[in-house]
Amino acid sequence: MSLYELFILAVGLSMDAFSVAVCKGLSMQKLQKKHYFLVGAWFGGFQALMPSIGYFLGSTFKKYIDSYDHWIAFVLLTLIGANMLREAFSKGEQNDEKDASFAFKAMLVLAVATSIDALAVGVSFAILPQVNITAAVLFIGVVTFVLSAVGLKVGNIFGAKYKNKAEIVGGVILILIGLKILLEHLGVFG
Repeated sequence: MSLYELFILAVGLSMDAFSVAVCKGLSMQKLQKKHYFLVGAWFGGFQALMPSIGYFLGSTFKKYIDSYDHWIAFVLLTLIGANMLREAFSKGEQNDEKDASFAFKAMLVLAVATSIDALAVGVSFAILPQVNITAAVLFIGVVTFVLSAVGLKVGNIFGAKYKNKAEIVGGVILILIGLKILLEHLGVFG
């Protein structure tokens, strides 16, 4: 996986965290430096942790799924991307995301919820050749850290205007990456 592909994947994975950070920013009257760090650390940390766990699980079962691993990666990424698109086009607002609390319990729930898709991506990493898992998860964590901090500021300044657009972009990116993996393995392009 090239650095460019990893960056695109990291941005796609970060869009849920970005969207929640936008909602956090909406609910804050005045942001402090610690808020940027907290949002970035929670979301970036979990976006790095979950693919690590997924990679471990995928590596454990790789020998059993080797012949159809590209289909698994395609299905997982497509489902995650489709779910992000569904959420972006749903009309209902989730009130729990607008909670201004930075308490441990509130942030833990949001960090886990926004990083579940990264767990599945970690499984995909285990079945893809030439993925340096350490570099990949650190890169994903840093990109998510930065985009979450930016999302907090965007929400504080611009409001909910960008939340759905971020989820749409993230969903499309993940679906396209899954399709690329499948087409490469099927020999359509190399």
